Formats: sequence, structure tokens, C-alpha cells
Amino acid sequence: MEEKLVMYMHAGSKNHGCEAIVNSICRMIKEKVTLVSYRGEEDHAYSLKERCKIIQEKKIEEKKLIHILLYVYRRLTGDGESFIRYRYQEIFNEKKIPLAISIGGDNYCYDNMLSDLRLANSAFNRKGSRTILLGCSIEPELLENKQIVEDLSKYHMIIARESITYQALKTTFCGMVQKDGTLKKEGKIPELYCYPDPAFTLEKKELPLPEGFAGDNTVGINVSPMIQDNESREGITMENYREMIQYIIDHTDMQIALIPHVVWEQNDDRRPIHELFEFFKETGRVVEIGDGTCEELKGYISRCRLFVGARTHATIAAYSSLVPTLVVGYSVKARGIARDLFGAEEHYVIPVQSLSRPDDLTEGFKWLLEKEEPIREHLKEVMPAYKDRAFLTGKEVDRLWEEFSQPQKI
Repeated sequence: MEEKLVMYMHAGSKNHGCEAIVNSICRMIKEKVTLVSYRGEEDHAYSLKERCKIIQEKKIEEKKLIHILLYVYRRLTGDGESFIRYRYQEIFNEKKIPLAISIGGDNYCYDNMLSDLRLANSAFNRKGSRTILLGCSIEPELLENKQIVEDLSKYHMIIARESITYQALKTTFCGMVQKDGTLKKEGKIPELYCYPDPAFTLEKKELPLPEGFAGDNTVGINVSPMIQDNESREGITMENYREMIQYIIDHTDMQIALIPHVVWEQNDDRRPIHELFEFFKETGRVVEIGDGTCEELKGYISRCRLFVGARTHATIAAYSSLVPTLVVGYSVKARGIARDLFGAEEHYVIPVQSLSRPDDLTEGFKWLLEKEEPIREHLKEVMPAYKDRAFLTGKEVDRLWEEFSQPQKI
């Protein structure tokens, strides 16, 4: 059987950040990727059908009898990996998977994903695969959990996408080394690197601009239900966005483009975006951008003058296009990326949890507008080298593939 380079823990391309990571990695590496996707139909509908082979994982929840049988089996045997083997059975039937890449992102920041991440990592290791956790952000306090550290130590390589995560991992794994140089108990230390998110290298596709989008004088705005879920007071996020948009309309001549980046039914940026559009549509200053591939959405974002965004990969699309950006963040990933790009996160990131007054976001936008040119010049200066470092992720994957795969002799 043909050896496969597998990528897993991919949730689907209607999260265009997930799509952007896979799209970018597939362009970086030499070997053809087999992507195991939770929502394969989404990947076929967007850009990934051109980049990799897509396998739809089996969904246990859609097979009630199998779900019951697997649950009973797991209870009797303690074999938690059985669920993973069923979901991934199409690739687990392959003779050999030398390398399996867990798409990092912020998967480890979500409690409901920790069990599947651990079990999948363990199952691939048991099959004899080397695993990579790629492009990850992990809240440092999570590394106080011994079970998470035990799981992370099973990866052959971990590539953090920002320095806060990298330093926390480095401290944790260094702490596993005893004074005599040996590891505590049966600990293992993965290869550890810090390279920018692969999506900084994403190519853009420029579609015709809709009426009302001024190519050199538009503020791109992204808002998401995710930050609304993390707000300190119900409604404060949308109150801040409305206040900021009103300020832009009253005090500048700029147009406003509302741009989604995740369009899952249960977590759809288009809902708060449409609410904002309806509120301001009579002004003639606001345009609502529809769904598209990650490359198409980057095409719109790249033609903005300024950008204010909540979704990490929407802001990565802006940063990498040299667009001065204000991030409305809620976790380590936003702070870490800003710190690596600018040396600090203050002013560049406004934690949604800190929004307490209706004009907090407006004040942040005023600062961005005031510092627009210095920020743009700084991005012009640092971005080429930053993107070059992002490409090192592909070089590491290629190196491990060459090391652990054994191409068939002709």
C-alpha cells in the first residue's frame, strides 16, 4: 500500500481559518497530503479540493447502533481509542502512515476537543506514526494539567505559531529534565519550534469589488459570535462595534466593508455582520461581503485601508497584506501574534473581556488611525522575513517525511 502523509483534526472549510491553514501547508510541502476532515463536503466546496486528497471521517453520531456498541465496548475494555479508529478507519486501514499532522490552531484551548486530541495522538502513535502538532496556540495555564503535558510529549514535533505558547512549552518540557540530565519517569521531549502561522503565506484571489467598496479607502470589519460569547457584559461587543462604525461615518470619509470568516450554522459571523449592516445600510457607507474561499476573502481584506477583526485568520490575512490592524481578541493567539510582530500587544489587541464602555473599541480605532502610516511601514519592514519563517514549517514537515517514509523502490 502507498504510504500517506496524513493531516487530521480538521473541522471543515466553512471555518476559513482552518481552510487557510491546510491550503497554505499543502502549498509548502512536497508530498501530497491526505486530509481527514470532519466536514469533507465543505472542503470540496471551497479551495482544498485543489490542494489535497480529502477523506470524510465517519461520524459516530449518525450511526446510533454503532455508537451504542462502541460505547459499550469502550466501557468494558477501557479502549478509548476505538472511537478514533472507527472515525478514521479509512486511513487506519492503510499499511503505513509515516507522518500524521494534527492541525494545531487553538484546538487545545477548547475543553470539548482535549479528549479527541489526546486519543487521536495516542492512536497514531500506537500505529507507529510520528505525529506533529502544527501551528498551535496553547494557553500557558493549560500546561499545569499533567494529562495535557503527557499528551503533548507524545508528539514527535510541536510547532508553536507565536512566542507566548513557545515559551510556555519550552519551560514545561525543560522542567521534565532532571539534574542528572535524564527525563522524569518515562517522559519524552518533542522537537519544539516557533514559526509564524502557515496562513501568513496564503495566496489571495481578487474578485471584482462590490459597489460601495472603495479599494483605497475602506475599513474592513469582522465580528464573530465567538467574541460575543467571551464578552464581560451581554451586548457590550455589538454596542462597541456600532459606536465605532458611527464614529467612522461621522468623522472620516472612509467606506466600511463587513467581512465574515467563519460561516458555520452554529457559529456564523454573518449573523452579527448582517445586524450591523441593517443598522447602518441607510447611510450608504456600509457594504456586506458574502461568503467565499479563504483566498477570496483575503482578496477583499488585502484591499482595505485599515482592518478591525475578531477572527484570528481574518487578522492574519490583513497583517500579511500590510494592512494596519486592530484585533478584538479573547485568547493567547491574538496576544502572541501581535507581540511577535510589534514587540507588544497593547493597542494592537483589545481583549473582548476588557470591553466595559461603549467607546472602548472606538478609542482603539482612533489610535490605529493615528498610527496608520508607521504601522504600515513597520509591516512592510518585518513581513518579508516573517513570511520566510512561516515557510520553515513546510521545510520541517518535508524533513521528517524524508526521514520516516520509505519510498518504494522502482
